[in-house]
Amino acid sequence: MTIADDDFDYVRRLVRERTAIVLEDGKQYLVDNRLSVLARREGLASTQEVLAVLRAAPDGPMQRKVVEAMATTETLFFRDGKPYDALRNTILPELQSRRVAERRLTFWSCACSSGQEPYSVAMLVREHFPSLATWDLRMYASDISTEMLARSRAGRYSQLEASRGLPPVFLMKYFDRAGADWQIRSELRAMIEFRELNLAGPWCAMPTMDLIMLRNVLIYFDLETKRSVLAKVRRVLRPGGYLMLGTAETTVNLDDGFELVRSDGAAYYRLRST
Repeated sequence: MTIADDDFDYVRRLVRERTAIVLEDGKQYLVDNRLSVLARREGLASTQEVLAVLRAAPDGPMQRKVVEAMATTETLFFRDGKPYDALRNTILPELQSRRVAERRLTFWSCACSSGQEPYSVAMLVREHFPSLATWDLRMYASDISTEMLARSRAGRYSQLEASRGLPPVFLMKYFDRAGADWQIRSELRAMIEFRELNLAGPWCAMPTMDLIMLRNVLIYFDLETKRSVLAKVRRVLRPGGYLMLGTAETTVNLDDGFELVRSDGAAYYRLRST
C-alpha cells in the first residue's frame, strides 16, 4: 500500500524544513520504501506505525530518524571516474605547486554518506602523491546523518560495497579483512575528520579549503538553497582552490563568482578573478 497523500505531505514538509531537500510529487513510493526499512529497523510493523510515533512526538527521536532516512545515501568508490582523473593529473599537482611554500592543503568532502568519496581521495593521495605525507594535509568530511557518519568513521564495507568502483589492487593495499567485510586501514581513517553538518543550515567554523567536493548534493535542493550553499562555499574556498560538483550540477545561473575549468574529461570550478 502506497503512503497516503496527507502523510506524504507531512513527511516532505518536515524534510524540507530540516534539510532543504525537496521531495517532489510522485515520490510517495520512495518515502514509503524508506520508511518501511526504518520500521523494520525500529521493530515497528509498518510505515504507518513510524508515522504514528512521529506525529505523537514530532520533536522526539523519531524525527531525526525519519529525516535521515529520506537523505539519499547512494555512493561508491571513485564514483564517475573522470573527476578522480582530474584530481590525479591536474588539480592536485596544481595545488601542490601553488602551496609549496606553506606545505599545507585542506580538503572537504561534503555530504560524504558512508565515506567512499573521502576515502577515495585519501587512497589517491597515498598512491600518487607520497610527498604530501610530509605536508600539513587536513581532510574533512561531513554529512547530515549520524548513522552515515558512524559508518564512515568505521570505514567498514561489505564485499559488494568494496567491489563497486574500487581497483582490486587498492582493496589489497588499503583494506583489511573484518569477518565477511573489508575495513579501511587505520592510517587512512586517521587522515579524515568526520563532522555532522547540515549544508542548508548554519555552518560550523571551518578552515579555508583548497578543494571542496560538493558532488551530487545540489540536485536535491531548491533554487534558493542552491544559491545559499554556493555563497557559503565561496566564503570558505581559498583563492586558487577548486570546487567539484556532480556531473548533473553547475554553478551557471546560480552564482557568478565561479568560473568553469575542464580537464581530463571532467568539469570543475574555481573562484572567478576580480
